[in-house]
Amino acid sequence: MEQNTKIVCLAFAGALALLQTHSVMAATAVAQEKCYGIAKAGMNDCKTATASCAGSATKNNASDAFLFVPKGLCNRIVNGSLTSTNSTTSK
Repeated sequence: MEQNTKIVCLAFAGALALLQTHSVMAATAVAQEKCYGIAKAGMNDCKTATASCAGSATKNNASDAFLFVPKGLCNRIVNGSLTSTNSTTSK
C-alpha cells in the first residue's frame, strides 16, 4: 500500500507543477513592440537595413536596430523609438 501512496503523491506533485508552469507562462505572455535605437552592438533582435540577422548590429544605439520590449515601455527608455529613422528598414 505504501508504494501506491508514493505513486499518487508523485502524480499529484507532477500535476501541480504543470499547473504552476502553465500559470507562470500565461502571466509572462505580454504584448511586445519593436523599440529602435536602444540595442547594443551585436545585441539587436532582428535584421536591420545594414545588418542581415539578429545580433549583427555594428554599433550601439543604431537607429535601425531594435529590441522587443513589453508594449508601452519603449517610449519610457532614453533614445527609444517605435519607428526606425532609416526608411529602408522593413517593419
